[in-house]
Amino acid sequence: MFLNRKLLIATKHDKEKVIAPIFEQELGVKCFVTDLFDTDTLGTFSGEVQRKDDALTTLRKKCILAMEKNQFDLVISSEGSFGAHPSVFFASADDELMMLIDSKNKLEIVVRELSLETNFNASKITSQTELIEFANRAKFPSHALIMKPSENNYSRVVKGITDWNDLKMNFENFINEYGTVYVETDMRANFNPSRMEVIEKTAKKLLDAVLSKCPKCEFPGFVVTNAVSGLPCSWCNNPTKSTLSFLYTCKKCDFTKEALYPHNKTKEDPAYCDFCNP
Repeated sequence: MFLNRKLLIATKHDKEKVIAPIFEQELGVKCFVTDLFDTDTLGTFSGEVQRKDDALTTLRKKCILAMEKNQFDLVISSEGSFGAHPSVFFASADDELMMLIDSKNKLEIVVRELSLETNFNASKITSQTELIEFANRAKFPSHALIMKPSENNYSRVVKGITDWNDLKMNFENFINEYGTVYVETDMRANFNPSRMEVIEKTAKKLLDAVLSKCPKCEFPGFVVTNAVSGLPCSWCNNPTKSTLSFLYTCKKCDFTKEALYPHNKTKEDPAYCDFCNP
């Protein structure tokens, strides 16, 4: 299905460096990028262009617009979101989505990678001492920083700062001109090695999904479509909210397969049982 086809990677931030080798080697495609579509028009991390839709909708738009602009039928793109981890208190997370669309074969596959491996941070800075402390926490200068007058002031935005002298010079300029400065981590992939590593993990997960074929018709993308709760409690044997099985569904023929005990346990700890531990 993919051998010797050209695969468009919709990015302007060098993501092809980690995505292309994975798919070229395993699928036999020839990856390329173009500048016919600017992905920043759908939103920027620094805030000048607000993302209007949720991450998945934005990602799908990015793929479709890239295909239309380039008149192409096979594309990969990714979309990242950053903020508080949904279950780990006081920790930031990198939530990456990556999608492959093959319009020729009516195939869409999307995967998600939620990672704690991120330097995501931002702060109002009032002194060079605070600036240096923030920069060190943010893994500067290997990871770039962004400066603007305040969190929601985009009248002047300096991105991609990767040099100590430039950092201090820009800080002084902002303080002199605006009286305040807001510093944040530059989350663009080409300026953030930590994020690039997460993107690479997401690409490998997407490849696994593409290589997972339906047992009935061998169509790609035979992946988990639902998690069924009901794992029994080890004390009372009543069903808990924990996962009992995963459901896999074919995107073409709708064949469904249930895989029991995906987390390699047949009983749940009573601590997670609503009957034993209400």
